Amino acid sequence: MAEETEMLDPRSSRTRIRSILDAGDAMAGRRVVVGGWVRAGREQGHGAPDPFAFLDVNDGSCQGNLQLFVKGEVVGYPLARLTATGTSVLVEAVVRRDERAKHGVELAVTRVLEVGEVDAAAYPLPKTKTGCSLDPAYIRDFVHLRPRTYLISAVTRIRSELSFATDKYFRENDFLRVHTPIVTTSDCEGAGQMFQVTTLFSQAKKLEAELKENPAPSQADIDAAKLSVKAKGDIVAQLKSAQATKEEISAAVSDLKKAKEDVLTMEERSKLKPGIPYREDGSVAFEKDFFKCPSYLTVSGQLHLETLACSLGNVYTFGPTFRAENSHTSRHLAEFWMVEAEFAFANLQDDMDCAESYVKYLCQWLLDHCQEEMEFMVKSQDKEAIKRLKMVSSTPFERISYTKAVDILKDADGKFENKVEWGIDLASEHERYLTEVVFKKPVIVFNYPKGIKAFYMRLNDDQKRVAAMDVLVPKVGELIGGSQREERLDVLEQRMLDAGLPLEQYDKYLDIRRYGTVRHSGFGLGLERMILFATGLENIRDVIAFPRYPGRADV
Repeated sequence: MAEETEMLDPRSSRTRIRSILDAGDAMAGRRVVVGGWVRAGREQGHGAPDPFAFLDVNDGSCQGNLQLFVKGEVVGYPLARLTATGTSVLVEAVVRRDERAKHGVELAVTRVLEVGEVDAAAYPLPKTKTGCSLDPAYIRDFVHLRPRTYLISAVTRIRSELSFATDKYFRENDFLRVHTPIVTTSDCEGAGQMFQVTTLFSQAKKLEAELKENPAPSQADIDAAKLSVKAKGDIVAQLKSAQATKEEISAAVSDLKKAKEDVLTMEERSKLKPGIPYREDGSVAFEKDFFKCPSYLTVSGQLHLETLACSLGNVYTFGPTFRAENSHTSRHLAEFWMVEAEFAFANLQDDMDCAESYVKYLCQWLLDHCQEEMEFMVKSQDKEAIKRLKMVSSTPFERISYTKAVDILKDADGKFENKVEWGIDLASEHERYLTEVVFKKPVIVFNYPKGIKAFYMRLNDDQKRVAAMDVLVPKVGELIGGSQREERLDVLEQRMLDAGLPLEQYDKYLDIRRYGTVRHSGFGLGLERMILFATGLENIRDVIAFPRYPGRADV
């Protein structure tokens, strides 16, 4: 194929590296514009009349790098400006075959359009061999740069594909995507570990600055203003008595009115006190807050999702949720993303069927659309990652009752740090034992004791258990939690009272049991846990772009 010679417009002609690598020889001879960041560069023939450089460039579209061949005569300045790891380049080049290049093709650069230089001595991410990964704990300190690494760029594409697959799965299964509030007044989980949303502190700071600039009037100032009001009132009376003109009286009345308003303003300002407003009983005066009541960042969209399901049938939401749990473990984030589904006219069996189907769909999607990324994970993180995805996508999940799960765990007594007895909340070590040792596949545990589950889960006929289920998977443990919801008004009210929840705060939630109550079920999947399961990574802070945890919210 003859090389094209026309100049390309870089604004409209930029080609993604993935497209070039996927096409391979088919694009040989084609002129393209490519932009990306140098992962590794090397100059040859330095000081010679015809030096040249090789640049391994990645633009984030795929796992692989594209090799660029640049002659010194093309750039007209030292090639060292291009070779430092982290340098950004936008080039026009011709695709050509090169059996020595990893992917069989390289770009012969004809023009360097843009360069974003890097101080190699200061750049915190060192050059690594192709396919190698830097220590996740090290690059966590450079969260703003770590997407340029092999590991985090792969994780980000996996996360993107899982997000897309989620929307595709629920659309194919006749669910509506809806948006539930991030700011709420209710604690769905009843744990009380919520971030409060308030403007009281900013209001107090603003007031403090304002009073410093313009101090509140003293009582003497107010008394003087009141004397002025009296004097202006006397003037109005005198003018009326003297039968002054209408214009003179109106002007005096206007002056009096303004003086009275000034007194009222001064009296109000005199009551202002810096700091958070409190009531007489010492409690915070939330009626002065933005929402006029205590408000929080949501821990779950479920309660709102239920109201939508009880009008629209099948719904799901996908967004951030928050927990103010002061935990520094590798399994906790303060901000994480949840996929939550809710569907009407559905029981616990339907709930388990949908959850299993969804997890299998996600696993198969990664196998079909993230081959390079998953191969990298096998090489650098977990050699069982692809094998695990294949097993989960093709194997029926085991389903056992909580009681049976406890019996199985008791038979393994002595293997766990946490004691096993009926009524405990299963620990991660118990969940992984069931999935990795006993059944060697995903397990759905159902019918949990009511004492360890939330108030909204349907009470079984034995009055001891609820129609709850958890999907447990190898490597992670609990991946999905769900239940059939309690649709009986009297039972739900009693469960809420037993949990110490104020019924009036949940009145609208209770309304869907008063007006056309319906059997309904739902579940939630933590996206970050799904990525941990898929990749084999050990720390949840490495599967989200900007992790939020105790002490970290700055980047």
